[in-house]
Amino acid sequence: MFSELTPAATLAVKDLSKARSFYEETLGLTPTEGVGGTFYQCGGGGLFVYESAYAGTNKATAASFNAPAESFDDEVATLRGKGVSFMTFDMDGLEWNDGVASMGDVKSVWFTDPDGNILNLSTGEM
Repeated sequence: MFSELTPAATLAVKDLSKARSFYEETLGLTPTEGVGGTFYQCGGGGLFVYESAYAGTNKATAASFNAPAESFDDEVATLRGKGVSFMTFDMDGLEWNDGVASMGDVKSVWFTDPDGNILNLSTGEM
């Protein structure tokens, strides 16, 4: 049943035009027009971005992207080069180095879109 379906994270934003700029120019995603918003295919899943009065109210990670370990540092450098800053927080077992969290062989960064939706890039399987 659901185990064979492909999920799509659904992210509320205040200004779809501003959000599209972030997702397309900063993250490099290609849009597909959807009903009531914009859809982005990402690997085997996707993101649906739509305008809502509730934008930015989620205080937890809204979407995670899994990167191969060998390309993680390049992805982080690209994000930094586009002005993305990374969040840090206290969590047992995490070691931080310049905004990058490590737990064993897994490396992760967290950052926000213009509306405060928290996104994650990680080398670990979700």
